[in-house]
Amino acid sequence: MFHPRRTLRALLLPLVAGLALTALPATTAQAAATLTNGGFEADGTGAATPTGWSEYGSTGASYTESGGHGGSYRLTHWASSAYKVETYQYLSGLASGTYTLTAWVRSSSGQNAAYLSLKNCGSAEQRTDLPVSTSDWVRVVTSVAVTAGQCTISVTSDANAGNWINVDDLTFASGSTGLSVKGADISSLAKSEAYGGVYRTSAGTAGDAVTILKNAGMNYARLKVWVNPADGYNDKAHVLAMAKRVKAAGMKLLVDFHYSDSWADPGKQNKPAAWSGHTYSQLKTDVYNHTYDVLNALKAQGTTADMVQVGNEINGGMLWSEGSTSNWTQLAGLINSGYSAVKAVSSGTQVALHLANAGDDGTVRWWFDNAKTYGINYDVIGLSYYGYWHGSLAAAQTTLDDAASRYGKPVFIAETAYPFRLDSDDSLTNIIDTTGELVAGYPATTAGQLAWMNAVANIVEAVPNHRGLGVFHWEATWTAVNGNGWDPTDAASGNGWENQALFGYDDKALPAMAWFTHR
Repeated sequence: MFHPRRTLRALLLPLVAGLALTALPATTAQAAATLTNGGFEADGTGAATPTGWSEYGSTGASYTESGGHGGSYRLTHWASSAYKVETYQYLSGLASGTYTLTAWVRSSSGQNAAYLSLKNCGSAEQRTDLPVSTSDWVRVVTSVAVTAGQCTISVTSDANAGNWINVDDLTFASGSTGLSVKGADISSLAKSEAYGGVYRTSAGTAGDAVTILKNAGMNYARLKVWVNPADGYNDKAHVLAMAKRVKAAGMKLLVDFHYSDSWADPGKQNKPAAWSGHTYSQLKTDVYNHTYDVLNALKAQGTTADMVQVGNEINGGMLWSEGSTSNWTQLAGLINSGYSAVKAVSSGTQVALHLANAGDDGTVRWWFDNAKTYGINYDVIGLSYYGYWHGSLAAAQTTLDDAASRYGKPVFIAETAYPFRLDSDDSLTNIIDTTGELVAGYPATTAGQLAWMNAVANIVEAVPNHRGLGVFHWEATWTAVNGNGWDPTDAASGNGWENQALFGYDDKALPAMAWFTHR
């Protein structure tokens, strides 16, 4: 993607400073084989210790109050001074197997830590940080292997004065969760390297960016392909070369067809120069031949694409004006031509259709309802989600859930990113460069960038019926390298995205790569 710029309670039993909430107190709630009072409805407002639950630490900071997600009440952690508290429930008599915890949560942000965990289950503890959402509830999930017949469900806050969380409607049941796609777009990498770009591990050792990303846990690479770009990069030849590196690293490959010589997005879907003046019928042939040519060459060299985007952020269609959404019949013909080419090369390759703005459920419904009406073929729905443009995490979750249910298709976030700092590393002003542009609760720091990536992964993971495939970080390797600017026709152009890459201004791998280890 390229875009232009733009009720108060007294505290009881304060916990001594530095005490970690890892040990359980000597007495616990009576163990049960099923979760008790997961909706916190049993006690009404002001229950210091909700029925079925136990507390540890600054227990006065944990209580029930009105304003639940599904019912009338919720669990809240809050205090007027710094606090550490754990609200937990111990379950026993559990059959061995994998279990999933689901919860609806909100958080003020500002805590040192705020998370749900599943522990003492016979396998490694599983944690899910609470995303920052101050007004809307967000659903999160986490799963764990129970091997010891027991498990502890825990809500923990290590918070500063005035920080709060709300938790409600917890369920704990058999089932698993997790993401199959933990990816990044690395389309900029070949050009960056050609112009001297260097990539380092977090320890500072220079290395291959693909290997560094793979070692961090990345399992899927996204590569855009232009038809005849002015700078020669992101063309068929470069995609073929990069695909060899991606597959050699053991990763899967998503090929993103822009059907243009430059950026295609909601604001522009310009035909390639070589296709200028072609009739609609010719354009259908162009799409088929170009798609088949690139993908067949990938297959021939042993790097078959695992997923393909027929078009990039095609909210308004593609190959304007013939393929705009003002003519759905023609748009359907163009997309289906690309779909047919993909399947002709490899029937197992998944075809994704990609829209921008995951926070706009109305537009996504309008688009894919029309896709159904006009017989557009596809396998997967991809959505861009940049929180500083596309609305709240709750809004994006609503869209993902709705699309997966309404169309019966898997969904994924095809693009997301977040700044780890605001200043530029080159002469071009960054796309996001002021605090006022940031998502509330997510600072432009390395920790803020990681928190954002984990939050986005959380909402995708929580899509029901395992239809949330995963997330692609956008342009992980697009650092500030002279000559590798945004405009393929201008070698002097800069990069407005280097403060959202996964490598820092010192070329070192950033902490945000830890999101790749998300379940």
